[in-house]
Amino acid sequence: MEKKIIFTDNAPAPIGPYSQAVQAGNMLFVSGQIPLDASTGQLVTTNIEDETRKVMENIIAILNSAGFKLSDVVKSSIFIKNMNDFARINAMYGTYFTQNPPARETVEVARLPKDVNVEISVIAVKA
Repeated sequence: MEKKIIFTDNAPAPIGPYSQAVQAGNMLFVSGQIPLDASTGQLVTTNIEDETRKVMENIIAILNSAGFKLSDVVKSSIFIKNMNDFARINAMYGTYFTQNPPARETVEVARLPKDVNVEISVIAVKA
């Protein structure tokens, strides 16, 4: 199985020694995305809904650059700084997966890169 590194200018460049995504066969592993605007380099910090939206837009940009769609996502992991934000994050996240949502876990963590409030990673599979 060939391993292919995925990179797009439409999502934030990695801020460490990792790839935006790695494709292995028909599977795509997307690294955790934070609410960083690729065009400005600035964090989106207006509210948790906007932060979650920007994270999802970054994920979609990476998926699309590899020829995948959001409907190909089979697993997601959500890391949040404050479990009190869960309902609001969940509501925004749910607008992206209206049918057949992927498997998922949501975990509260003490700290995230750049002190953001939410980070999401996904695994996608092409049938």
